[in-house]
Amino acid sequence: MPVKLGPAGVPLSCKGRTIVEGMDDIISLGLETMEVQTVRMVAPQHFEQYWQAGVLANKAGFEMNIHGPYYSELLGDRLQRNRSLAKIEAALQAAKTINARHITLHAGHYGETGRGQAANEQVASVFKGIVQRIGEIWNDDEDLYPVFPWLKEGTPSKIGVETSGRQELWGSLEEVLEVVNHVEGTIPVLNLAHIHARGHGRLRTSEDYGELFDQVRETIGTKEFYCHFSGVEHRMGNAMHYTQIKKSDLNFEPLAEFIIEEGAWLDMTLISDSPLLEHDAMYMVQNIDRARHRQLERKAREDRRKALAAQANISPEEMAAREAEIAAARAKDALAKSQPQPEVKKEEKPKEEEPKKAPAKKAAKEETNDDLFEIEEDDDDLF
Repeated sequence: MPVKLGPAGVPLSCKGRTIVEGMDDIISLGLETMEVQTVRMVAPQHFEQYWQAGVLANKAGFEMNIHGPYYSELLGDRLQRNRSLAKIEAALQAAKTINARHITLHAGHYGETGRGQAANEQVASVFKGIVQRIGEIWNDDEDLYPVFPWLKEGTPSKIGVETSGRQELWGSLEEVLEVVNHVEGTIPVLNLAHIHARGHGRLRTSEDYGELFDQVRETIGTKEFYCHFSGVEHRMGNAMHYTQIKKSDLNFEPLAEFIIEEGAWLDMTLISDSPLLEHDAMYMVQNIDRARHRQLERKAREDRRKALAAQANISPEEMAAREAEIAAARAKDALAKSQPQPEVKKEEKPKEEEPKKAPAKKAAKEETNDDLFEIEEDDDDLF
């Protein structure tokens, strides 16, 4: 179950901003791949560091990938399409220089063609030309390019067709699979944040991921997947922008569970598109490790249950039922202990009667005849 993880670009924590320094930091983090971002175009001054990165990747067995221009108009008019193909040509040259295994490309807006079979056929025709071109670049006379030893040993970079995250852009999952199924040398790039957003939040559970990968495998018959993952804010079937994973309704835990529990057949490269780049890449690694530990713990419990069942001469199911009863009894006892006990009232001691205070003498003007009589009696007592 090989799963390679890495960030989309130079790590945020990298002090230097070159690709080679970024690769050093990624390797030191224990990650195994990265995707170079060309954004709008490939600058010629970057080719020297591209070549250095290619040499390092070839020697270290590090998987390099590259993302072509974000703004493509493969369904536009001839001028727009030629302009996009010129940018893609530069990305293909950079892919050869950097020893990239995958090149991710977009198709762009539907334009006047609109969605449908005609748009799919035009996109397929364009990508057939791109695949042919990368083959020509990769198979140039090796005597002219002795500085690219990987051209002799490897195969041309695979052209990735990425799923889009907006309704007005070509690239639904079904459209991508149809084109890839008809164009040899292409692979689907499953941007899981885009698929989640375009599907109005369709990826919620590990079963959702299982259905997605099964759909791809059944359609194009592949076990190799190139995926992007990030948190995403979406609205009405459109991705608004990427977010960190913990702040999104697209959780990584179900995907980690699927990878460990049912993804033994997968050969996956997983790129972090998150704004946190390598931090969320490491977060994904941690979730996969936790899922693996949970699986090992569950298997250990099952093995122990089978051993105890054999000793007691009962079936594992009966042993599981006994364990469930014991767990329920313990939970009941714990609940009873946690409930507050009624307080026992202490017997109150009778209060001792306080000595009565002598009544205060009344003012002379308020004295009655009775009072005078009482005063006289007191005088007799005194004498």
